[in-house]
Amino acid sequence: MTRNRIHLFDTTLRDGQQTPGVDFSVEDKIAISAMLDEFGFDYVEGGYPGANPTDTAFFSQQRTSKAKFVAFGMTKRAGISASNDPGLATLLQAKSDAVCFVAKSWDYHVRVALGCTNEENLASIRDSVEAALTAGKEPLVDCEHFFDGYKANPDYALACARTAYDAGARWIVLCDTNGGTQPGEVTEIVSAAIASGIPGASLGIHAHDDTGQAVANSLAAIEAGCRQVQGTLNGIGERCGNANLITLIATLCLKQAYASRFETAIDPERLSGLTRLSHAFDELLNRSPNHQAPYVGASAFATKAGIHASALLKDPRTYEHVTPESVGNFRKVMVSDQGGKSNFINALKRRGIDVAKDDPKLDRLISIVKEREATGYAYEGADASFELLARRTLGVIPEFFAVDGFRVMVERRFDSFGRVKTVSEAVVRIVIDGENHMSVAEGDGPVNALDLALRKDFGKYQNEIDDLVLADFKVRILNGGTEAITRVLIESTDGSGVRWWTVGVSENIIDASFQALMDSVIYKLMKNRELAGRIAAE
Repeated sequence: MTRNRIHLFDTTLRDGQQTPGVDFSVEDKIAISAMLDEFGFDYVEGGYPGANPTDTAFFSQQRTSKAKFVAFGMTKRAGISASNDPGLATLLQAKSDAVCFVAKSWDYHVRVALGCTNEENLASIRDSVEAALTAGKEPLVDCEHFFDGYKANPDYALACARTAYDAGARWIVLCDTNGGTQPGEVTEIVSAAIASGIPGASLGIHAHDDTGQAVANSLAAIEAGCRQVQGTLNGIGERCGNANLITLIATLCLKQAYASRFETAIDPERLSGLTRLSHAFDELLNRSPNHQAPYVGASAFATKAGIHASALLKDPRTYEHVTPESVGNFRKVMVSDQGGKSNFINALKRRGIDVAKDDPKLDRLISIVKEREATGYAYEGADASFELLARRTLGVIPEFFAVDGFRVMVERRFDSFGRVKTVSEAVVRIVIDGENHMSVAEGDGPVNALDLALRKDFGKYQNEIDDLVLADFKVRILNGGTEAITRVLIESTDGSGVRWWTVGVSENIIDASFQALMDSVIYKLMKNRELAGRIAAE
């Protein structure tokens, strides 16, 4: 059976840049476009040349070698010819393989936003597509607000799409710009577009996630006949985001309902790099990956309920819809106060720790974990701290250093200009091989000062921890009042790119932070000696 080809169009660098808090530099765009190109996307939309200096500089060179490099912009303005429109000229001069024109397809927007007649808008679509073809570019047309436009005036929305097709556009992309269309409506309206004379092989879908259905709407459009799907890495985008291409790719490739009828450029080898691509993109954005992201999240193949874990260990298919290895992820049976022996034995085995089911030390470890979690610890989110606890309980770990004490001071004072200034200073005393080391450091807050002081003078181990970085710091208050118990979770990384998580709990936030910081340093020293870290650092 011949499978239909689905073309993958990534708009992370254009539509994804509308995400609040995301602002790509030219260097960011170059790095991301290389990632997308290497992974195997068919189209990479880079931005809007002429709209801002970053995008203009980005389109000064061709940025992909395999994927078609796409410039985005408006159709020509009404009332002037295509040859005299400076915006259109900038688009056509950009170093791109294709041009994606955004065109109004809702008559209400034509009247209010463009201030022209319906016929003038159709002429702008036609003339822009023809100009792109003359310039040797592959033309695409994003029919903005197509689904809302169709519901308001189906004949005009279809006329916009049909004008683009008749003018020679390779792709006519139906956009759910407001993100409110339902999957059943998508199916009906895409079918109407095909019935109007536009073949599905020339139709694309661009869905937003305002009702949480961008992926579902994209799949509905594919079912109805669309053969191009647009979206972004990890679903970033304005408001609630765009269709998540990471989720769509895995579903199209791994779910028989789609894989038996459709194919993409992503073969099994590339698909196994999906988790790496998703996490590398989050790293570039300097944000922690979504642990519950479908397919690629740290929790996507994780379980902590004892009865689930027991069944999972007997046959993974009992609680896994695909194999984690297929997308480059891995199975994770977590340890928690809900877990039985199966969880613990499996978690230890994956860390290279063999322990017999009847070993009393195992019972002791389980008891300690459950007691600690009852007081606020959460080892399911702090694998490194769990591994250190397990190795201490079941055997021994080297005593790299001992903490003689620490002190943290926070002073609020006025500087020489009369401005209020808050200064945090920490003093840490440690003992290494019987030798005392005392360090003092100022930092941006007490925890940062404590972190800097702890790692300022580590004697013979100093070179080993120079690349240790505190990547994230989370605080949770576990009960009310000023005497509340505080849980601190610290994410650390080093020069190898490996990440690990440690936890500390105390009624004193500084003490809780120090516990997590110490575990992080000890774990790093263990990792350097290959005594830890088989899987704890994901």
